[in-house]
Amino acid sequence: MKKSSTRKRPIQADDLKRFVLVAQPQVSPDGSQLVFVRKHCGPKNKMLSNLWVASTDGRVVRQFTSGDRDGMPAWSPDGSRVAFVSGRSEQQPQIFVIPADGGEARQLTSFPEGSIRAFAWSPDGTRLAVAFRETAPEWTQAAKKKREEEGLSIPPRVIETSWYRLDGDGYFDQQRYHLYVVDAETGEAKKVFDRDTTGLFSFDWHPSGKTLVVSANTAKDALLKPWKSRLYVVHADTGKATLVPGQEDGDREAVKVSPDGKLVAWSGRMGRGALWGSRNQHLFVTDLRSGKTKDLTGDTDYCVAAATLSDTREAAFGATFEWLPNSKGLILTIGWHGETHVAHQPLNGKLRFLTSGPYEYQIGNLSKDGKRIALCRGTFHELNEIFVGTVTPTKLTPQRLTDFNDALLGELALAPVKSHWVRSEDGHKVQVWVMMPPGAKRGSKLPAVLEIHGGPHTQYGVPFFHEMQLLAANGYAVFFSNPRGSKGYGEAHCAAIEGDWGNKDWMDIRAVAEFMASRPYVDAKRMAVMGGSYGGYMTNWVIGHTRMFAAAITDRCVSNLHSMAGTSDFPLVPDHYWEGNAWDRPEKLWEQSPLKYFGNVKTPTLVIHSEGDLRCNIEQAEQVFSALQVRGIPSRFIRYPVTTSHGLSRSGPPDLRIHRLEAILDWLNTYLKTKPKRKRAGGKR
Repeated sequence: MKKSSTRKRPIQADDLKRFVLVAQPQVSPDGSQLVFVRKHCGPKNKMLSNLWVASTDGRVVRQFTSGDRDGMPAWSPDGSRVAFVSGRSEQQPQIFVIPADGGEARQLTSFPEGSIRAFAWSPDGTRLAVAFRETAPEWTQAAKKKREEEGLSIPPRVIETSWYRLDGDGYFDQQRYHLYVVDAETGEAKKVFDRDTTGLFSFDWHPSGKTLVVSANTAKDALLKPWKSRLYVVHADTGKATLVPGQEDGDREAVKVSPDGKLVAWSGRMGRGALWGSRNQHLFVTDLRSGKTKDLTGDTDYCVAAATLSDTREAAFGATFEWLPNSKGLILTIGWHGETHVAHQPLNGKLRFLTSGPYEYQIGNLSKDGKRIALCRGTFHELNEIFVGTVTPTKLTPQRLTDFNDALLGELALAPVKSHWVRSEDGHKVQVWVMMPPGAKRGSKLPAVLEIHGGPHTQYGVPFFHEMQLLAANGYAVFFSNPRGSKGYGEAHCAAIEGDWGNKDWMDIRAVAEFMASRPYVDAKRMAVMGGSYGGYMTNWVIGHTRMFAAAITDRCVSNLHSMAGTSDFPLVPDHYWEGNAWDRPEKLWEQSPLKYFGNVKTPTLVIHSEGDLRCNIEQAEQVFSALQVRGIPSRFIRYPVTTSHGLSRSGPPDLRIHRLEAILDWLNTYLKTKPKRKRAGGKR
């Protein structure tokens, strides 16, 4: 990052309008250039996304498409064209194709109103496979316009399955994604697979170009039984689906066929393991003829789908991996101790990390010869930029290609970050980071904030986190950690809280809180706790079990597992992750609900939630706020509109994200910047 000679200033909430975000890098087959998505805040509070290209020699970085909603780029196999999805018509996105040397993009598909989730070129470049979901007729824009013209009411939704909505996706009722094959010249589309009852199938072309391999769950109650996922070989012309032999129960995701066509790689778990990702996902390969399956990462304690959270990009919860051209191994990413690194997993051999250091890497694809890989990389102090990596069996050498955020970051006095390890009362070690206010005076006593991450089976770590930097810039020492339940520290660490929240995780968070209070630079009477989603759950749990904190902020929270069992987009499966059920055995759900302990709460609490949150329904926050108000606890409830979702803090409209950050600062400043007039009770557990 380039250094600025001018005096640096503190980061501000509205700096997020100047952030340039990059994603989805794809290297050309010959390795000479990358195409990627560049996203920025445009006029009228809109986030705009275009495709850009960068030459891998670092000489050229330029805008490639002019649309405002362009994404998902993919090179044709011969490198002559790039296909991409454009939402130039917001309700009717289509696939466009543009020559590799630039020019006018041509609309290829003419799907009706709906959504494109994924697509892939056929090996010979004559066709594309597309996952498309059509909007139900009564919910199209044409139907809406007709109702308005005739003065008719919004119609009711008639629901016949528990899978009818998804946070960030909205309500889709009975509609599902199906697999289509599209002619790359005419755009003619033919449906070839519609048997997945959730529409969450993954797919990849076989090198022959005649078939596709699809992982799908055709069970009627697939949402409740993910282990019913199976591999199918689907004929691209006839749609005939043949089950790969010899398969046992397991959840199978992200299929990729080997270049020699003999194997299919996939991520998941064998057996009927726990839902919600508490167990490690492994990388498997299956022989397409015999069905024989091998667990490539089973002798490690790594999860190939460990997500690291940030508020400057969307969280990527799935596994990412690519076959080497010789079909003898794969390149993948592994999240570990707050970092995410690129690794090489041979078919016959041990996993080897190819990168190291305090970085988060995200991979795109490999060049045809396997020598170059498309990358994004970020750090505590650098937003993601585009890199190209030179790959060998033992090492990856990254070369930076973009510097979109250097000018802005050069203006800012960013907070230093230091890693520590603390020990819980049972001896378990927990990693915690401290972000100090830039220029903090030695010997001063600072207010402090403990941030608790969501998931819970994710991790905090090295990616740039605007919210934390903002808190530090406003004089707060910021603490964030990966207590038990987090990814990146092995399966035992993660699975320790499976169906048992508020126990080992609370033990670890309490140890972190005591570590905070013991720091000579922290004023233990001016500490706050905050978190979102599961972090909101733990914030609610903390204030019901201790009075160490002078203020709290619970964001898109869970408060009542009993009511959440039927109000989330993913309903709870009885006797699986959680013991019991919501109708005649709710005792365990209620025992682990923070709301049960709100009779103990004395902490002033800010409640933040989105009315459009389908993951943690806003009724969870309403119960918190109602209890606080009835008990006379100082509290404030900020409800963001139904047009926002669970991911407001990282993908919501810029003005509302700024409002949220300023509301957080206002609450913390009210309760932490002024020393309390009375001595607070402490140590209650």
